[in-house]
Amino acid sequence: MSSPARVAVLTRPEGRNEVLAGRLTDAGWHACTLPALEIHAFDVPAAQLPRPADFDMVVFVSGNAAKQYLRQLSVAHGEGAWPAEVIAATVGPASAQALRESDAFCANTTVLHPGDDAPSHDSEALWEVLCGLPGLPSRVLLVRGTQGRDWLGDKLEAHGIAVTRHAAYLRRPAVWDAEALAALRRWADAGVGATWLITSGEGADAIRANLDAAGLAPWWQQCRFVLTHPSLARRVLPACHGADASAMVKICLPNDESIFQAFVAA
Repeated sequence: MSSPARVAVLTRPEGRNEVLAGRLTDAGWHACTLPALEIHAFDVPAAQLPRPADFDMVVFVSGNAAKQYLRQLSVAHGEGAWPAEVIAATVGPASAQALRESDAFCANTTVLHPGDDAPSHDSEALWEVLCGLPGLPSRVLLVRGTQGRDWLGDKLEAHGIAVTRHAAYLRRPAVWDAEALAALRRWADAGVGATWLITSGEGADAIRANLDAAGLAPWWQQCRFVLTHPSLARRVLPACHGADASAMVKICLPNDESIFQAFVAA
C-alpha cells in the first residue's frame, strides 16, 4: 500500500474534528483524527453549582466550558431560560454561536465575543471587547476546565471585579492505542511528514508524551504544524526559530475555515 502524500493529524477533542476531516479529505489529504485530550464532565451537586443569576456576566473560556456548564445547569435545576439581565461572553464567534443555538438562550440574551475579523480569538481579544463596554461588570463567573491559562481572571480581578472560577470539566491526556501508533510509525518509516493541528499547550504536551513513549520524537521534529495561537509554537518546537519556524508552522484562528486554509497553505 502506497503512503499518502499529505497527512493531516487532527487533535481536537472527540466530536470536534469530523467536519474538518471531511473537507481535508475532499481536498486530497489523508485526515487522521487523533484527539490529544479527553474531556471528562463533572457532576456537581445543585447546592454547589454557581448560578448565572448571581452574576452580572458569565465568561466561557471555550466551547467545552459552555457545553458542560449548560449541561450541569440542566441536570441540577432542569431546563430553564438564561437570565435576560446576565451577559454571556466567549473568546470566539464559534462558541458564541453554540450558545445562541442553545435552548437556554433567547434572542434577547447578550453574548459578547471577538468578531470574525479579530486578530485572535483568545482571552486577550475578549478583554479588548470588555474594555469597550460602558462599564465593567461587578461580579463575573469564569467557567473553565481544571487547567489552563488564568490570564483573564487575573486581569478582571486587577480591575476590582469579583471573579468566581468554576471548573466545569477535566481535561486528561489521551493515551493512544497500538493501532493508532502503528499508523504513525508507518508514516514515519516511509518518510511522510504529517501536518499536526495543535490547539492547546496541554494538547501539545500530551501529543509529545505519546510520541516520546513510542520512540517517534525524531519524526515529530520533521513534521509541520497548524497552531491556533502563536504561544503554542514554543510548546511544539522550542528550538525552531526564524525562517525554519515559518516554513514548519502556520498560525490561524481557531475555526474550521481558518484551520482548513492553513492546512492548504502548509
